[in-house]
Amino acid sequence: MSKLARQNRILDLVQEEPLASQDELRLRLSRIGFKVTQATLSRDIHDLGLVKTPEGYMAPPGEAAPDAGAPRINRLVREFVVQIRGAQNLLVLKTTPGSAQPVAAGIDAEEWPEIVGTVAGDDTILVICPDRKAARKLTARVQELLA
Repeated sequence: MSKLARQNRILDLVQEEPLASQDELRLRLSRIGFKVTQATLSRDIHDLGLVKTPEGYMAPPGEAAPDAGAPRINRLVREFVVQIRGAQNLLVLKTTPGSAQPVAAGIDAEEWPEIVGTVAGDDTILVICPDRKAARKLTARVQELLA
């Protein structure tokens, strides 16, 4: 499972209730299929900006869950997408080798209305839009993220 999926799940867990320790968080993740080491979990906590309170780990105050993913999709697209090509209601996003899966997961997590679904390989993502208008709108959105 990808880093993005794991970090999104971590955010879900700490928003449900504060978790007292990294070990408790690691055990919760393990129960839902995310096997992580303490070092990986520590990096995730740092990357996500979680704060330790007397009650346990929590999302930073004043940050809503949907906004937590926004910087990641900006970073993912900027760092890994190298080309966008349109074909009718489809977009093909070329990425650096090995990065199509996490970028597609990030795009899916955004739940943009222009997207019906994505299919990712190693370095290519097929994005399916409901029509040409949505494909053009999505192309502009992705190009804006690349700028």
